[in-house]
Amino acid sequence: MARPMIKETCMASLLLENPYYGYRKPKDQVRSCLKNVSDLFVMGGALVLESSALLHWLEREGYWPLGMTGISMGGHMASLAVTNWPKPIPLVPCLSWSTASGVFTTGVLSRAVNWKELEKQYASHTVYEEEIIRMLEYCGTDSFKMGQDFVKDSAISLDSLEDFNISPDMLHFRKARTESQMETDRHVACKTTVTTSGEGLLIQGSPKFRYLDENLTSMNTSSTIFNVLNSKEKTRKLSLQRESLLFMKGVMDECTHIANFSVPIDPSLIIVVQAREDAYVPRTGVRSLQEIWPGCEIRYLEGGHISAYLFKQAVFRQAIYDAFDRYLQKYSVSW
Repeated sequence: MARPMIKETCMASLLLENPYYGYRKPKDQVRSCLKNVSDLFVMGGALVLESSALLHWLEREGYWPLGMTGISMGGHMASLAVTNWPKPIPLVPCLSWSTASGVFTTGVLSRAVNWKELEKQYASHTVYEEEIIRMLEYCGTDSFKMGQDFVKDSAISLDSLEDFNISPDMLHFRKARTESQMETDRHVACKTTVTTSGEGLLIQGSPKFRYLDENLTSMNTSSTIFNVLNSKEKTRKLSLQRESLLFMKGVMDECTHIANFSVPIDPSLIIVVQAREDAYVPRTGVRSLQEIWPGCEIRYLEGGHISAYLFKQAVFRQAIYDAFDRYLQKYSVSW
């Protein structure tokens, strides 16, 4: 990307390699798969600090104008870095959005998260629920919408299960049992009624019938207990899934949501390039960057995350040129 830009506009690029990537990757890390959720937050904090140091160094060396851009996670990291820069600066985040939480909870990459391990840790350490979650500041309804959708889309209503500890199948069983019991009562009222079993004719009221009826009642009671226990286990599992998912999203929003950072000095210098069918960076139920950064521009591309990265490089470069032109028109005199 740097070479064509030099040819087209004499614009050079300084490439910052993220922590946990390339030569900065831990030896036991497989490709770009971060080992811990916390690594993402360390990466963001380090990149913001390093970006500020590089911008100061470039400014001292006489390079001007300065701007920042990135693609996908690089675009989000560039956005975080610019929120910490105390001067107007062009910013072009490509294929990123206002928070990284959706990427790892509802986007395609959510399938790469070891949810079972996270659920296990959440369940075994009460500090997550009792202390950390109280420290999180949610940005609007973003962090809770997912939990609501999770409940709505589940086969079993978690709310009703929490109140009654009973599943829809169990309710159906109770209804059938009640109707059967009513039918049995009607038969008991009739002294001449007979029923058949593998052991022959049994007269209602005989000791043998009472023995069989008691055993059937015992079996039905055991079945009821089993169904209730099974329902409670299913309820607990679904509840744990929901809580760990919400906790993950809450922590992600706390550390990566753009709304938790300062608004750049001049949002009109920001041009966001986003793909309409981006499955990696969900935008549903998430606050728009235009709401968080009033005055910024958003340009949408047709296609998805990968196709935009492979075939829309020229569009990314044009957005960079346009952002720098705006800067020159507004601030070249003061420089």
